[in-house]
Amino acid sequence: MDRDRLREDILQDERNSRILDVDENWDEHNGGILDYCDNHLRNMEKFPAYGGLQNTGKELDDYAINGNGKPIQDVIKVIQRSIVEPGLNPASGGHLGYIPGGGIPLAATGDYVAACTNMYAGVYYGSPGAVRVENFLINWMKDLIGYPESGFGNLCSGGSIANLTAIICARDAYKVEGALVEKSVIYLSSHAHHCVKKAINMAGLRSAIIRHVKMKDDYSIDENALQKQIILDTEDGLHPFLVVASAGTTDTGVIDPLDNLADVCEKHKLWFHVDAAYGGFFILLDELKDKFKGIERSDSCVLDPHKGLFIPYGLGTVLVKDRKYMLESFSYEANYMQDANSFDEQISPSEVSPELTKHFRGMRLWLPLQLLGINPFIACLAEKIKLCRYFYEEIKARGFEVGPNPALSVMTYRYVPKTGDADSFNRKLMEYIREDGRTFVSSTNVDGNFVLRLAVLSFRTHLRTIDTLLEVIDAGVKQIENEH
Repeated sequence: MDRDRLREDILQDERNSRILDVDENWDEHNGGILDYCDNHLRNMEKFPAYGGLQNTGKELDDYAINGNGKPIQDVIKVIQRSIVEPGLNPASGGHLGYIPGGGIPLAATGDYVAACTNMYAGVYYGSPGAVRVENFLINWMKDLIGYPESGFGNLCSGGSIANLTAIICARDAYKVEGALVEKSVIYLSSHAHHCVKKAINMAGLRSAIIRHVKMKDDYSIDENALQKQIILDTEDGLHPFLVVASAGTTDTGVIDPLDNLADVCEKHKLWFHVDAAYGGFFILLDELKDKFKGIERSDSCVLDPHKGLFIPYGLGTVLVKDRKYMLESFSYEANYMQDANSFDEQISPSEVSPELTKHFRGMRLWLPLQLLGINPFIACLAEKIKLCRYFYEEIKARGFEVGPNPALSVMTYRYVPKTGDADSFNRKLMEYIREDGRTFVSSTNVDGNFVLRLAVLSFRTHLRTIDTLLEVIDAGVKQIENEH
């Protein structure tokens, strides 16, 4: 190709591609999105917690991608109508099912900074500031649970990858590979989060032996039953190597007896892992610190800032007491990365996790903590505990069966009618609550019974929210009883 013609073609492509950067449409596009988000946040209380599934956003399938863009207002309308409105509104204070993660607005601002600057947080050489921020947050959380200087961790997408990372470290530390996998034993509660079981499979331990340890009346692991099972398995020539405890189960919010379990693991030389994805940040409350005694003795731990620190979805943390296990499992070298190898003042996240490409997700937590301090977060956690206790007492006074006294901000409850099937009644009650839409609750199965769950963790959930739920429950019970 002629050199001058080639240059002209390149310049023409440049003119056409510059629309990807800040151009004459930027103010309209950026302003439109910012205005939409601002309106959404300011009017959050007007939106239902559950929008139903009459509209499932099918029009998005026909929203074709073609050579030219669409007007910003058309795109905003389809975002609102087909993405935001259907189903569950996770940002609503009325989200009282599953484990809410409200998403404080300043965290979104942090994400905006991270995305606009596009800092690469995988390797210290590439972005020392971004890596310092993430390592700073890891060290803060490490100190929070009482890990020593040798500890380290990684900010990942959530509890699933965090648990996977910890289990891989345990697997490699105990050299569980080959024929040894089938003889190796993992101990956990039947109330352990299902992501732990997924992580076990993804870590290549699908054929390992999984023991669901007997639970006490409050659904926490029975440490005596655990010890007896470890002894039996050892005598049978098996290879016990991992115990998984929970600091806040998803079903009932229970904290396993961490200190006692640490004693068992220490005695029998097993890796002790604590899944504190939901409950871990409640350690910030002085009144609850004793409940977490023993977490500092674990070999690894998971905390989710997108739960207990109210950050938008996509931020979990894995901590490992001895960083050498993370480095041994995840550190690799490549020829094209040789320039980065001489810059080792900080550990790079890529050296301690499955990720090499890494979004600067730490900014969404660092910015709110810097601008607001920790006190509002502590106050919010304290409020959620009290709201759960308040609901527990109010629903019990209405004659509902309740589960264990809430250790944190999750509890179970169900109505037992004088006649008829209790499971059917509570399914109808849950549907009544969802159809009302102002609040959203979920259900689970405990001891073979269909029960309702209350999970209070959205930073937008306040006393009036719980009172609204109680009013809806009262009306629902009355209507369902009248139908019978």
